[in-house]
Amino acid sequence: MIIRARNVVTMEGPPIDDGTVVVAGDRIADVGKFAEIAKKHSRDEVLDLGEQVLLPGLINAHCHLDYTCLRRKILRQESFTDWICAINAEKAKLSADDYVASITEGFVEAKRFGTTTIANLTGFPELITRIEPTIRTWWFAELIDVRDPSRADEILDLAVEQLKSQVHWGLAPHAPFTASGNLYRHCKEIARRKNILLTTHLAESHEEMEMFRDANGPLFEFLKGIGRDVKDCGKGTPVERFLTTENNCPYLLVHLNELSSNDFSLLEKRAKSFSVAHCPRSHEYFEHSPFRFQKLRDLGFNVCLGTDSLASNDDLNLFAEMRTFQNEFPNVAPGEILKMVTTNPARALRQKNSLGKIRRDSVADLVALPITKSSTVFEEIMAFDRPVSWSMVGGRVLA
Repeated sequence: MIIRARNVVTMEGPPIDDGTVVVAGDRIADVGKFAEIAKKHSRDEVLDLGEQVLLPGLINAHCHLDYTCLRRKILRQESFTDWICAINAEKAKLSADDYVASITEGFVEAKRFGTTTIANLTGFPELITRIEPTIRTWWFAELIDVRDPSRADEILDLAVEQLKSQVHWGLAPHAPFTASGNLYRHCKEIARRKNILLTTHLAESHEEMEMFRDANGPLFEFLKGIGRDVKDCGKGTPVERFLTTENNCPYLLVHLNELSSNDFSLLEKRAKSFSVAHCPRSHEYFEHSPFRFQKLRDLGFNVCLGTDSLASNDDLNLFAEMRTFQNEFPNVAPGEILKMVTTNPARALRQKNSLGKIRRDSVADLVALPITKSSTVFEEIMAFDRPVSWSMVGGRVLA
């Protein structure tokens, strides 16, 4: 199939005017100007998308589809700890069927806004076999042993058993305040043995910093009250606590909102091992400290964007995340921001040669946007504010 569009944004060079992508099976067979490509592939069917821009399918680097059903259910809270209590109260009302419906709805919404690959954390890996994703999915089992660290091995073994049949999967020890050092260490061992991905929330809130650095604050008191062993508190920052257990294993680190100067020195040594997922609108919802994008980028970190969950966001729209990021960092070029939902997360998922670009032999994950000629292509992509008109995953047209 030959797919023609007004512009093709390959993410490997300038947009191609009157561009064409040739798809064979689930892969891209050729890319270039329509006039040249049509001659080479004269027998192929032509799909003309008209005055649209064709770009790689977007990649959501961090999401919790479990909580799609919690959209606008949780009012803004006085503290991050209060929000944790509020979401736990809402989760207590949900059944397995509710979670299946929530995740399924989330996939439909993400696809509608141009996402073709998603890194999804779920607290219920046992439900995955009941769900048929409409987009490419990395399933991460979210692991928590805060109430009983002695069960770390049992929790981990069960999650691996439930996930191992998936094409793409990984492990997500939730955060240093909810996952024991033993759980982190065993995740590292499994990741190295099975060559899977790891992700975790880290340094998300000021209250997490207070907990580990000062052995104080609302999060410290809440977790102490439910029986967490707090002997690891008062001994350093969340980053310092994390680095004592992960032992240089590659991670997709989520948030990194509260960092000390020493944290940057420690993280700099691991810049090639770690990617970072920033969730601009969730960050704004919680009013976290300013995200240190420039510093992280200067240190060499691979920064990606995600939506987080709808318990702290309005929708699963990565275009809206890009605009929010652009408002916070207006000096970052639109093309660089687009990399944060294409090439950068592809690298984080170890798929830099398959996803995030329109190039020969890459997977045919594509989206088309019906936009005008009023400004540059990248500026128009940033401004796009409605569902995509056409998308393809693995050579299969979805809409």
